[in-house]
Amino acid sequence: MKKRLFSVLLAIILVVAPFSVGAKNESKTDRILRSMTMREKVEQMMLVSYRVWEETPESGKGSDEASLANVTELNDTIRADLMGHDYGGVLLFGENFVDARQTLRLVSDIQDTNLKGGGLPLLVTVDQEGGSVARISFGTSGVGNMALAATGDPSDTTQMAEIYGKEMSLLGLNTDFAPVVDVNNNPNNPIIGCRSFSDSPKVVAEYGVSYIEGLHETGTIATLKHFPGHGNTDTDSHTGFPLIESTYEELKNCELIPFREAIDAGADMVMTAHIQYPKIETGTYTSVSTGKQVYLPATMSHKILTDILRKDMGFEGVIVSDALDMAAITENFADEDVLSMTINAGVNLLILPPVFDSKGFKHLDDMVETAVRLAEDGTIDTQMIDDSVRRILTLKEKYGLLDISDFSVTEEKLLEAEKGVGSSANRDVAWNIANKSLTVVKNENNAFPISLGSKEKALILFADNCASRSGAGKLAARELIKKGIIADESQIIVIDNADEDREKCIIAAKEADHCILVQRTYNAACLNPGTDDGSFSAVFDEIIASRHENGKKVVVVSCSLPYDAARFMDADACVLSYNSTTMREIPNESGKGSAYAPNLVAALVSCFGNEERTGILPVNIPEIDKDYKMTEKILYKRGY
Repeated sequence: MKKRLFSVLLAIILVVAPFSVGAKNESKTDRILRSMTMREKVEQMMLVSYRVWEETPESGKGSDEASLANVTELNDTIRADLMGHDYGGVLLFGENFVDARQTLRLVSDIQDTNLKGGGLPLLVTVDQEGGSVARISFGTSGVGNMALAATGDPSDTTQMAEIYGKEMSLLGLNTDFAPVVDVNNNPNNPIIGCRSFSDSPKVVAEYGVSYIEGLHETGTIATLKHFPGHGNTDTDSHTGFPLIESTYEELKNCELIPFREAIDAGADMVMTAHIQYPKIETGTYTSVSTGKQVYLPATMSHKILTDILRKDMGFEGVIVSDALDMAAITENFADEDVLSMTINAGVNLLILPPVFDSKGFKHLDDMVETAVRLAEDGTIDTQMIDDSVRRILTLKEKYGLLDISDFSVTEEKLLEAEKGVGSSANRDVAWNIANKSLTVVKNENNAFPISLGSKEKALILFADNCASRSGAGKLAARELIKKGIIADESQIIVIDNADEDREKCIIAAKEADHCILVQRTYNAACLNPGTDDGSFSAVFDEIIASRHENGKKVVVVSCSLPYDAARFMDADACVLSYNSTTMREIPNESGKGSAYAPNLVAALVSCFGNEERTGILPVNIPEIDKDYKMTEKILYKRGY
């Protein structure tokens, strides 16, 4: 059923209201809120996403099985959904992005379709953190937070975030789910890692505030995540249900420091964490999948969101949930209770599960109907709903969204987006920052940089868990030719290996004049050769030992978490780059096309250059015991 023509009524309200008795001092937000039905209020609290679409087979056209297609333009069903609801916003993912023209047209169509149905302008959001979490595939992905902190210069962070904001604005995106201000105080953390600036709350606060300043320079809404802190977990809430034993006092002395300073710096939005804090929130719930008692996560905790975030910390902006389709939520809580407990706890904007077929739309409609029913029967506090909508509308008014009545795009805007998003100039900034971040934690026997003779060859060997990054080796070779360091690409041998190629890799490493081993540590298991994730580290051990027997050196390049610097202590040199992204093929010479994080390429090029490396460690690196577990003893101190 088509919703009422809200935009027409809104125009009437805005004309008449100022002349009404007692309405002179009423804000635009209050006038809109006063005119809204309960259904419209509930829908304004919902953030939807159309990530992929299930295409049903057509008769006589091959397979009878349905297939999933990326949503890069609106189909009739999605268009009808936007026109039939008053959603508060839309979340875009990597599947929605092809190029600048397509994206700007898609965002424009989403906004204008919503307006035609009578809706208010949408928050159009994206996770554009930079580094490993950069959804805009053709944009400037940047270097990631830990690398930014490794430069030792917060102004680099501001500049990088400003580039993200400018490129988002060119595409019509107004809200960034960034920065991550989690303190990575647990090196075993499987999900935050290099997305964090540091394991020091003061460092995270300084660089988090700098990041916000960059986004705000471009008029982009910033979002702090994941409150009250995801850095001390050993479980990923996408796949499990993390629990942290910290007390409120302990959080105040660590995790909450960056949030407090960023809130004081003007952050408008905070994202919750699906994490249990039993020493703070003691309320429990019977898990729908196990029947066991679980603690309410921060996302459903009135004590954490209202008492702590609102009252103690003074946050006045919008609280947005993390995605409600994560396993931590779906495997433990019934849909009806998710709605009532999140809203009553203080969540203003709910990230709903992505819609990809007719069942998904039915689920969305059911959630709307359920929320309205729960509000009408008193299960959901209607004052909490009004408070949420007022905050959402206030945010939209602050950023000028409520004043926009036409989101159509011109050829001029399309050209501007095409030229500006992922431009060579922006990527050059990222490249320079990546170089500043490179940290050499060990260099014995002048192993780094490599002095490559005209007739010599260097092997770059990628561990099997980062073989998808091997294009970085080929791109590094191209850059070395540009710099005049090597004569042709034949001097650089790149091998991306698999289990069946181990013997070939070992032989190639023994015979090479020079050898660089690229290791990707993304969890603690990668340090242990007895695990699937770390199995190839045993091959690296053998290569290092055999080369030393022959009087040859080895350089290890870490392309993710820096904790592997303690794993390969026998290597002659170790360079930390803090981030890498999948890159099997080299981007074209124009610099356009698929984005990539420049960290690893910069690190490989640096192995043959003479520039001084000035990066500093943003985290402590602990020693590793004989069982390949990280200990309490620090090997390399933060700031090294």
